[in-house]
Parts: sequence; structure tokens; C-alpha cells
Amino acid sequence: MMAAVDFEEHRPALLGLAYRLLGSMWDAEDVVQEAWLRWQGADRSEIREPRAFLVTVVSRLALDQLRSARVRRESYTGPWLPEPVLSAETGPLDTAELRDTLSYATMHLMERLSPPERAVFVLREAFELPYDQIAGIVGVSVANSRQLHHRAGTRLAEGRERFSPSAEEHGRLLGRFLEAAHGGDFDALAGLLSDDVTTWNDGGGKVRAALRPIVGKRKVAAFLRGLITRYPLPEARLVEVNGGPGALIWVGRRPEQLIALDVRDGLIHGIYAVLNPDKLDRFRRAETRLSGDL
Repeated sequence: MMAAVDFEEHRPALLGLAYRLLGSMWDAEDVVQEAWLRWQGADRSEIREPRAFLVTVVSRLALDQLRSARVRRESYTGPWLPEPVLSAETGPLDTAELRDTLSYATMHLMERLSPPERAVFVLREAFELPYDQIAGIVGVSVANSRQLHHRAGTRLAEGRERFSPSAEEHGRLLGRFLEAAHGGDFDALAGLLSDDVTTWNDGGGKVRAALRPIVGKRKVAAFLRGLITRYPLPEARLVEVNGGPGALIWVGRRPEQLIALDVRDGLIHGIYAVLNPDKLDRFRRAETRLSGDL
């Protein structure tokens, strides 16, 4: 009984850790379930710090899974985007680092990193582990763990601002984007885009979506104009996704698309459109639960 109590105390943080490493809550849940089985089978009289033990197990399981997942993603149809999640599902967000490493833009950027770089970055930035503990988890020297952290930070810094916009600023820009798109005000829409804006559309081969990223203000504006002209944007529901604002578009009782933005210097630098129904099923189930509670 105490084993379950101890594990459940750490489960939210373990889910958040596994999700940050894998970009998929489905996979994160599998990893945490496997960690529970190992926790049940462990000699807990030998474990002085349950949290350290569980973080190590989850990190190593996630690392193994991430290596195989990267191979699968190479054959994915179109751009692969992380599975978006409701912020409440990912454990504590009580530090800026926990929130930043969960943000959709950062999760997408972390796909640039090697599995060891990603593990070191998340363990250091979000969970504030010392380098010697990280080195033991990842299986590298302390000096190498420092180097991996520096390399990961440098690679991620190339694609994001040092100071992220507040949730209020981000939300306002998302609202203006949706208002312009819904009203067909294409001049206003174009005015919200940075010159080097990129849009990614993840249909996973299951629904129609652009198969390559679209880059540049002129091309993205033309793409959005064509899309909205042909498929007028329905009303969107604002949700807190990955620790920040997102827009969930419903058709009937089915979520059709989730839109998240990368905002820099007051303009939209990235548009992430998740259309793969498998990655939106969690939102449908959440809505079904809420409807059942009414």
C-alpha cells in the first residue's frame, strides 16, 4: 500500500518528465506505467530517495524509447509535431523553467536535439538536477553532461527569445490572429506575421495537410488566404495547452485542429497546426468527461 502512495505522490512530475523527453503523452504514460512495475518489484529498503530512483528509471526508459521513436518519425507523413496536452495533465508548473520546457514552441525545438542532449537539458533546466546525478542517469561523465547541456542550450537559443512573452501577450496575439482569420481580414492577418514566419501542419497522413513546412511571410500569408477562403475558420475555443494559450477548433463534437503559436517580438514567428486526429483524441475525451459532469 505504501508503495502505491509513494509512487502516486511523484506520478504527476514523472509524467511531465517523460512527456518533455518524448513529445507524446501516450508514450509518456506507457513509460510511467513501466516505472510503476519496476517500483513494485524493487527492494525499497535499498532506496534512500524514491524521487531520485523514479526519475532515473523514467529518464532511462524514455531515452530508450526516444531513440526508437526518432527512427519512426523519419518515416512520418509530413511534419511531425508533438502531441499537444492540456497543461493540467503535465504535473507542476510552478517555476518558469518547468513552464518554458513545456511550451509548445520549445517542445518542437527540442526535436533538434539528440536524445542525450534532450535528457540533460530537461533534467537540468526543468528539474534542477545536479550534473553528477544527470551524468549517472544518462551514462556520461560529469564533464560531458555539462557539455551536452551547453550544446543543447546553444542549439535551442538559436530558435527562441531569451525572454518569452507573457501568457497575456501571447493570448492577445492569438486572439487577434483568430479574429482576422475568422473575419477573412487577410491584411490584418499578414500584419501579424514576422518576415521569417514558418507554419507546420501535422496531419500524420490521416487528414489532408501540407506535407512540408511553409516558410516566409508572403508564402504563409498566401497559404492562409487560400485555406481560409476554401475552408472558413469555425469558431475556435481557447484552451491552455502546454502551459500557454492555444486554440482548439471543433466541428460538431469532434476536435478538428489545434493551433499553437510561437510569438517573438510581438509577431507570430511560428504556427503549429495539429490535425492528426490521434493527437487530438485526448481533447475529445476531456470534453466528453466534462459533458458527462454537467
